[in-house]
Amino acid sequence: MRRNLAPHHAETNASSSAPSAYGKLALIALPTFGQLIAEPAFVLIDTAIVGQLGDSALAGLALGSTIILTAVGLCVFLAYATTSQVARYFGAGRWREGLQAGIDSLWLSLLIGIVLAASLFFAAAPLCYALGGRGDALAQGIAYTHAVVLGAPGMLLVYAANGLYRGLQKVNITLIVAICGAVLNTVLDVLFVIVGGWGVAGSGFATFIAQWFMGIALLVPAVRWARRGGATLHPHWGSIIDAGKDGFPLFLRTFALRAGLVATVAAAGALGTEVLASYQVVSASWNFVLNALDSVAIAGQTMVGAALGAKDVTDTRHLTRASMRAGLIAGAVGGIIFAMLGFAIPQAFSANPSVQQLITMGMVITGIALPLQGWMWAADGILIGAGDFRYLAWTCTLVSAAYIGVLGSLVIGIAPHIPSKLISCGLLWVAFDFVLMGGRAITNGLRIRGSVWMSLP
Repeated sequence: MRRNLAPHHAETNASSSAPSAYGKLALIALPTFGQLIAEPAFVLIDTAIVGQLGDSALAGLALGSTIILTAVGLCVFLAYATTSQVARYFGAGRWREGLQAGIDSLWLSLLIGIVLAASLFFAAAPLCYALGGRGDALAQGIAYTHAVVLGAPGMLLVYAANGLYRGLQKVNITLIVAICGAVLNTVLDVLFVIVGGWGVAGSGFATFIAQWFMGIALLVPAVRWARRGGATLHPHWGSIIDAGKDGFPLFLRTFALRAGLVATVAAAGALGTEVLASYQVVSASWNFVLNALDSVAIAGQTMVGAALGAKDVTDTRHLTRASMRAGLIAGAVGGIIFAMLGFAIPQAFSANPSVQQLITMGMVITGIALPLQGWMWAADGILIGAGDFRYLAWTCTLVSAAYIGVLGSLVIGIAPHIPSKLISCGLLWVAFDFVLMGGRAITNGLRIRGSVWMSLP
């Protein structure tokens, strides 16, 4: 039984060759990438179908999806913290404790999801209004939010379950469930919105049902393995509280990063409508590429976590180097493609030649920076796998604060004296890529160079 439950990396080998390390990373990274891009597919499916209902419905969808994605996105620590903890337990051969940590994380995600759903349901109207919703768009946004937030507990169950399966290095199941969830969401969208005539609320109900389906589909085998491994299914409140405390620094890290991203949107808006329009295109494209970089980071997080659990320093260093090289290579390949697309796709998003130029500028600068970002995200995943959450929290907060200060200087002190929107937009992307992302690369790289992160409890 233990042989089946143990991760593929359970037998650490200090003399393992680089190709085997890259192969192990690929076995986790490729399915993880598929699972990660399935989530944005939900939004794209909703957008395509709701778009048939008119501008007000589409605006309402934008309001509601912004609310739910922001709130749920801040809870990504449930996946990261669970992966780190489970991987280290299993690397140490402590099967029952690893499964118990996963079960406790599932309980924590369910509790947070219930509180989140109730809070967002009753706050839907003021939140949609604060985001600029007015008239029919406001009504549509409230209707969508009321429906989709019912799936928040299911969404967070998926996060925690993904963390458990990544720690077990059994990521194929997460890919299969994500694909099934996307298909189910599409079918229900058509039935509720087009056939049933439920409007934008029908799209919210479709996503709510699909998210609960995914959560339950991932929960069933987790419960089966927990029983076989000797873990108990009832909640251990002390362990759940400890899991929440352990994950809080990761919440702060994510909050700081999102604060930097929101500040970027605000800065783009302050530089003018054309800059903001170009930012949306570049940002959406960057988010897609980021899934590829994140999949490498998650693979490194899982493998390094298991090696640390086994107390194999040599293998930990070996996997760290392999992960960061893989991140660098993924970033380089993605960067070349990204920069080339900067000359090919702007016409598909805007008929305005000025906006097209701004899109090209942003994509070329970001393409140049993507190798550095790939390296940085890999280092980020390694430190998460090591449980170095507090370091990531305070360094990400400091970097984001410095970045927001740079943005303020750009918008208030520099941009008014620059006659060219193209230069102002270029400076915005330089700040994003080399101050926010570059600053995190420096702090993560400095930590990786030392050994403190490998000896954390």
